[in-house]
Amino acid sequence: MDDLFAQGPGNDDDGDSGAPVAAGTGAGGSAQPRSPLAVRMRPRTLDDVVGQQHLLGQGSPLRQLAAGADAGGPAGPASVILWGPPGTGKTTLAHVIAKGRGRKFVELSAITAGVRDVRRVMDEALTARDLYKTTTVLFLDEIHRFNKAQQDALLPGVENRWVVLVAATTENPSFSVVSPLLSRSLLLTLKPLTDDDIEGLVQRAVTDVRGLNGKVELSTEALAHLVRLSGGDARRALTALEAAAGVAFGDADDTGEGPVTVELKHTERALDVAAVRYDRAGDQHYDVASAFIKSVRGSDVDAALHYLARMLEAGEDPRFVARRIVISAAEDVGMADPTALQTAVAAAQAVQLIGMPEGRIVLAEAVVHLATAPKSNAAYMGLNKAVADVRAGLGNGIPAHLRDAHYPGSKQLGHGLGYKYAHDAPHSVATQQYPPDDLVGRDYYIPTANGAERDIAVRLERLRKIIRGG
Repeated sequence: MDDLFAQGPGNDDDGDSGAPVAAGTGAGGSAQPRSPLAVRMRPRTLDDVVGQQHLLGQGSPLRQLAAGADAGGPAGPASVILWGPPGTGKTTLAHVIAKGRGRKFVELSAITAGVRDVRRVMDEALTARDLYKTTTVLFLDEIHRFNKAQQDALLPGVENRWVVLVAATTENPSFSVVSPLLSRSLLLTLKPLTDDDIEGLVQRAVTDVRGLNGKVELSTEALAHLVRLSGGDARRALTALEAAAGVAFGDADDTGEGPVTVELKHTERALDVAAVRYDRAGDQHYDVASAFIKSVRGSDVDAALHYLARMLEAGEDPRFVARRIVISAAEDVGMADPTALQTAVAAAQAVQLIGMPEGRIVLAEAVVHLATAPKSNAAYMGLNKAVADVRAGLGNGIPAHLRDAHYPGSKQLGHGLGYKYAHDAPHSVATQQYPPDDLVGRDYYIPTANGAERDIAVRLERLRKIIRGG
């Protein structure tokens, strides 16, 4: 569940009193805390939230919804739909909203709940409102998995405000949520946490009384490793921190004096993942990305997968990788396999929808497609030659028969006169001049003999002969 993305004190009902660390030991062999670090650090108010600041300004709908009618202002929207990748805090926001006075929290999963469950919650919410003046906050995870009938069952409760619905989805609600429910809801888009957000959260967890309470300190390398491997997911970062702290306490002398330092080796052992030497702002970023694209271009699928893994394991933004794959599909594969671009664009969209770590599977499929596809840069080179001619001042004017002839007076100027409608010609190809006079006969696109371009080359030769009257 992606229900933690913020820093702050733990829940009132966590049962913790600031117990120090994780994984079984404290500075003097203290007992295990009763809740995981990620749970203890869950925020209680919107002010505790890290990230999503574009949704949390003063007077924003989320703040109105969290304050409710008790604050003397509007109660906010009847329902909200939170759209974002996993790990961005959709469940956390629902918990915060539910903490207001006179509210209770109910959670359903679209994977297991049915229409009967929804109706039961609605009936109980109506009873709670009328008899006990209690507002039910219904958190519905993965609403995109609900079919139309299940989503329709939510409408009476949402429209009559029997419940405050907070629905979460990783898929575009415009396609996965029925229109009546979408029109009655406020759609909020959550963004992945930044490295600075994760770093601040981890450092806060180290010092906070509900976290590790200053019993450990992090080396610079260990902190960077935790941030890289979190993938923008705060729960993953805090779980990794807790595990690394446990390893560090296991290695430390049991003296109980001073904080224990968590080193890079502790995070590596805890996570069973070696730190990758990779500076996303330095030479390694560009060198690995360059080696990745050149391996795809060179049809070395194994090397391409290695560099893909190297970037992802180092915490590279998967959207950056996806963009490079899309560019490579057009530049290096081109018309030798036109489906490569379709695969690349689909992969980029899928990564946006599902996030990491599952997004790596999609990226791998796209990389394998591109690396093993026939290659052609003919379209790219053709554009470069056309751009060079334009910059050289070639291509003067536009033939009169191709000019716009729809406005009054255009006929008197000769616009459109003599134009041949291609669909009236045999095979929908007419003999006619299309380029400016000084570029007649200029060939920009020269297809290769690779892949699908073999057939394109034959067809193109016939097309040019007909069009140019050869």
